[in-house]
Amino acid sequence: MDFALTAEQEAIQRTFHGFAEREIRPRARELDERPEFPRALFEQLGALGFFGMRYPAPLGSGADIVSCVFAIEELAWGSLSVAAACTMQSLMGTWFLHRFGSPAIKERLLEPALRGAKIGAICMTEPDAGSDLFALATKARLEGSGWRLSGSKTWVTSAPVADFFTVFARTGEDRLGVFLVERGAPGLDVGRSIEKMGVRSSLTSEVRLSDVPAALLGEEGAGAKYLREILAEIRVVTAAMALGVGRAAYEEARRYASERQQFGKPIDRHQAIQAHLADMATELEAARRLTHWAAWRSDQGLPNAREASMAKLFASEVAHRVCDHAARVTASYGFAADSPVQRYLRDARFLLIGGGTSEILRINIARES
Repeated sequence: MDFALTAEQEAIQRTFHGFAEREIRPRARELDERPEFPRALFEQLGALGFFGMRYPAPLGSGADIVSCVFAIEELAWGSLSVAAACTMQSLMGTWFLHRFGSPAIKERLLEPALRGAKIGAICMTEPDAGSDLFALATKARLEGSGWRLSGSKTWVTSAPVADFFTVFARTGEDRLGVFLVERGAPGLDVGRSIEKMGVRSSLTSEVRLSDVPAALLGEEGAGAKYLREILAEIRVVTAAMALGVGRAAYEEARRYASERQQFGKPIDRHQAIQAHLADMATELEAARRLTHWAAWRSDQGLPNAREASMAKLFASEVAHRVCDHAARVTASYGFAADSPVQRYLRDARFLLIGGGTSEILRINIARES
């Protein structure tokens, strides 16, 4: 693959880098210390067209996945919290409405969501079910011409502020369905936000469903198949977020090392620090190449489950290592609350979980190799 960017991809990268630099970075510490959903930034990104990038005209711009990777990396460079909330909206939170929603649903919910005027969430994880999708206990039953859902979901991104929820529920033995539930539906209870060590302005909470009316999206029992259709892309965009926060940590470490003086010279002239910086730069470049390769394969319509798993696994682990290197290079400065390094290190832990844990991804890669 030729890794040279097209003119359109360069323009997308510049646009979102500029937005992150002007609008996100100045607020990143505030969003971490006083965790609130970044609604103003969310709406600005809607106006910028971010949420519609993956959808065809007239809903969106129909951008390729490589372009989306560039945009997401820049948002995560600004704040992983903002990137996590907005990437959820741009893919998992709206995909099933785009794929299976009726014209009325698209007009009422999807179109405003792509403008940033409404917020979507996806409900899969449960107290006793995460990586094992078929362990879900939430049940869907057909009552007359409509469906009713009962069960509990947890770790639902954007749930405290969501206007609608895409819910995975069991419709029978080894059968999963995908359902739409709108906020305000009787029997729907959104719990308080879960306090987290990182990505704190990407709000997360439990959702409880007690005989909640829901609309089936797509075919009954086809939920697992539908999820597999976008699973590779979920993992690629998670890898893109890892690139962004890893790059931010590397740049801060490099800046600090060029300014901090010890033993009569900047510490970046000491071999021990140079080794940290060299490892950071090398691993980030390798992660970027693997992520772009996986994104390109998706754009070409090539089989990509293995490559996407590799990209997400490697990039997320690299991001965590790079943030740890940055903390070591910056030492006591990086340990201080007013240093972004400690935030990068906390935020990067999220990437080891979201989009599939490293342990599950290793199992998947081994099976597909």
